[in-house]
Amino acid sequence: MTPFPDSLAGKIIPAAAIDAKQWVRPLVFTNGVFDVLHRGHVVYLARARDLGATLLVGVNTDVSARKLGKGPDRPLNNEADRTLVLAGLASVSFVTLFDENTPCELISRCKPDTYVKGGDYDVEALEETRLVRSWGGRSLAIDFVSGYSTTSLLERIRGPQ
Repeated sequence: MTPFPDSLAGKIIPAAAIDAKQWVRPLVFTNGVFDVLHRGHVVYLARARDLGATLLVGVNTDVSARKLGKGPDRPLNNEADRTLVLAGLASVSFVTLFDENTPCELISRCKPDTYVKGGDYDVEALEETRLVRSWGGRSLAIDFVSGYSTTSLLERIRGPQ
């Protein structure tokens, strides 16, 4: 027996098993650490899902997340927990992990129709955008829900330092 329901386990796909042919299209892809899930994440992912039939979320492994410079204690939740929590969201069709600095290898294998990032990214400057556009896909930034971020949440929890 798996440590969690099959309905969730079926949404978590090993990166090595990802290819371009397995998706109900249009496929939307996004990625991130998703360390402490909050309202901003939930709204962002629901908006991303509204752009297509399938939403695949690439999650930074613990190793790749530490390289992003978010702090020495991040991520707070390990990669298995983060993927499971994301799999529990109705808006998320599938979740996979990636260990590289960017999800470009994963994107080149699944070939999404749409790539989305949060509004704090300049999508025009991302290698992911150039890659997705090379096969006719599009790249979009989705506005944040104001006042919600994992960093600000942790600052409130920890109090003045």
